Amino acid sequence: MNANFWKIAFRNLLRHKGFSAINIAGLAIGMASAMLILLWIYQEMSYDDFHAQGNRIFRVMRNERTDQQVYTGDGTPRQLAEALKLENSSIAESGRMINCGFVAGTNNRNIRINGVFADPSILRIFSFPLVEGQPANALRDVNSIVLTQQTAERIFGHQNAMGQTVNLKSYGPVTVTGILKDLPLNSQFHFDYLLPFTFMDKVGWNDVGWNVSVANTYVLLQAGAALPAVNAAIRNTITRHYTTPDLHPTDIFLQPISKWRLYSRFENGVNVGGRIETVRLFGIIAAFLLLIACINFMNLSTARSEKRAKEVGVRKVAGAGRFSLISQFLGESITMALVAGFLAGILVWAVLPFFTTLIGQPVRIPWNHAEYWLCYGGFILFTGLLAGSYPAFYFSAFRPVQVLKGTFRKARAVASPRKILVVTQFTFAIALIIATLIVQRQLHYAQERERGFAKNNTIYYLTIEEELQHSYAAVRNELLRQGIATSVTKTGSPLIDIWNSSNRINWAGKTPGSIVDFDMVTQDGNLVKTAGMRLLAGRDIDLQAYPADSTAAIINASAAKAMGFKEPVGQTFVTLENVRWTIVGVVQDIIARSPYDATTPTIFCGPKRWTGVVNIRFNPALPTATALERTKAVFEQYNPSYPFEYTFLDASYAEKFVNEQRIGTLGGLFAGLTIFISCLGLFGLATFMASTRKREVGIRKVLGASALDITTLLSREFLALVLVALVLASPVAWWMASTWLQRFAYHIRIGWSVFVLAGGASLLIAAGTVSYQAIHAALANPARSIRNGE
Repeated sequence: MNANFWKIAFRNLLRHKGFSAINIAGLAIGMASAMLILLWIYQEMSYDDFHAQGNRIFRVMRNERTDQQVYTGDGTPRQLAEALKLENSSIAESGRMINCGFVAGTNNRNIRINGVFADPSILRIFSFPLVEGQPANALRDVNSIVLTQQTAERIFGHQNAMGQTVNLKSYGPVTVTGILKDLPLNSQFHFDYLLPFTFMDKVGWNDVGWNVSVANTYVLLQAGAALPAVNAAIRNTITRHYTTPDLHPTDIFLQPISKWRLYSRFENGVNVGGRIETVRLFGIIAAFLLLIACINFMNLSTARSEKRAKEVGVRKVAGAGRFSLISQFLGESITMALVAGFLAGILVWAVLPFFTTLIGQPVRIPWNHAEYWLCYGGFILFTGLLAGSYPAFYFSAFRPVQVLKGTFRKARAVASPRKILVVTQFTFAIALIIATLIVQRQLHYAQERERGFAKNNTIYYLTIEEELQHSYAAVRNELLRQGIATSVTKTGSPLIDIWNSSNRINWAGKTPGSIVDFDMVTQDGNLVKTAGMRLLAGRDIDLQAYPADSTAAIINASAAKAMGFKEPVGQTFVTLENVRWTIVGVVQDIIARSPYDATTPTIFCGPKRWTGVVNIRFNPALPTATALERTKAVFEQYNPSYPFEYTFLDASYAEKFVNEQRIGTLGGLFAGLTIFISCLGLFGLATFMASTRKREVGIRKVLGASALDITTLLSREFLALVLVALVLASPVAWWMASTWLQRFAYHIRIGWSVFVLAGGASLLIAAGTVSYQAIHAALANPARSIRNGE
């Protein structure tokens, strides 16, 4: 490939500006779309890869067996970390982390910061570098705290934070003993500070039983330790330490850090994937978007075969070999790919903020990494070679004698390469449209499912601190007295994000040895009224009317079924703490976890346990903004040291659909781009076929064919290609969508309407694309077409 090839390539670009613009635009859009997806995939695949000892870092997972299934989670007993290191020589380090949140006060400022309780060994296991302080001493003292750089700046501004005092409201002062470098974006750890694990005992959070799984446990294996052997050795560690013989069996195993983000979904104790499925799906989409853009290039290039054929013939007669011609045409395609790649880079930079908002996580271009530029250049070169391969071999195969005599054209084939390429394009495009429609219908189906609580946006909750616990009664009475709220209650967790569960529930008639998992929610009364639940039997808990309701409970319909009670009201059950609860009401099932899964049996107990979430139902006669303003004033009156923070219940519920909404939106966006790019290819094929059949069209017009007849003749072949693509795409899309829907206990049935809608839309778009060329050919002067073929 010499300089002359580049000169010819640029001359061809400039000589055919319209053709070049369409070709480069298709390539640029396809390349930009693929680059965006690949940047996101790179970020997903690189999560937490900055830890120096990453290949030896594992977290402890547990499998708990119930009658229904094996539940897998990452919560473990607090004592497990120490026991693992003492009992297994293959474990070099072990440490615990538990999420926490406090209000920090200093310099007359109060801000809520979220962090973790952590063992000192955490700084030896993970690469969380300290820019100030010593890792060995940073978490040694119970009254110490390690802040991230960003949090230190939030609290102290530009002052040096080391050695300063931070006042944790309700729990006293702690001293800054380290400044942690801000965590990278591609990390699953998100915290503002680290507190010593021993601080939990100071604040009274000291659940220490082997049956209480509240901590995340991490281990660093010895170099060369075999994971299967370690898993076999630690499997029964929790069960061995049970002091109560009838506790449910629990196995533990280690999961490597490389799988935490992408392989987080378990079914019956077996890993069945997770986010990796979405990564693979969009990887396939990126590959096909690039392939479709390259197919466009091929079709648009070969559409000009008649004009390039004479050039090839002359060059071959002058002595040019096939390798030389292939090099020339590959040079032209690489030149176009360079221009398209440059435009794609600009396009990616321009739309990246929108793309980041769309996927809900920051994605950045690593400008300062040499690997990025190498990959960028390789991506452009690969695209140029792929796009130019078929035209290069197609043109270089022309025989000069046939070309110069004008007999090089082949008869129209039923399955020519260009038709196969277009069918491939539309097969993928239609499959993506069908899949997007099914995702949207599944999302709508889940959103319309009966939630079991009030659907308006007048309920919200907020987590309260120790001081507000003492003034809660005054706050509740003031909200009711002023008419701001119609009902107020406290619970042990948000209504649709339940934090506690138990399978140590016993009742009369329970099958011996059976294990049933129940969600547990503590409340202080009036929850049915506050949340707008539907009462099926009995009554709400009301401590004022019924003082004995401190040991009363309400269960949902699924719990009544699990317990086998035909008349649940008046029945009793006993929990792990040996408290006997009396059922006073039964409510309709509510969606407290995933709206796609079966409802978990749930128990709403009286206030024997901790309640720290206030739920307020606003007076519907007040505008929401007014109710919020007055509520804030009440909280600031009784709790002035803490910021007023809240979340609307309907907004929190909407978060349950975010992942599927993003998949649907991205699928729709890329389906639209796929159709657009495919239509450019269809336009190229229409141009090619119209140019090769001009004399035929002229003869038909002379013999009496109307413009409509000609347009129909030329269009039906293109529409037939789309129909073939629909036939091929439908079973593929049905299989993929069915596999995806099987993940959900509640899902739609795939009806024929989505295939009709996708096929009809594709046919209309294709008809609109080819109609211009068909009508142009039908209206051409037949005498000129017959004489010159123009």
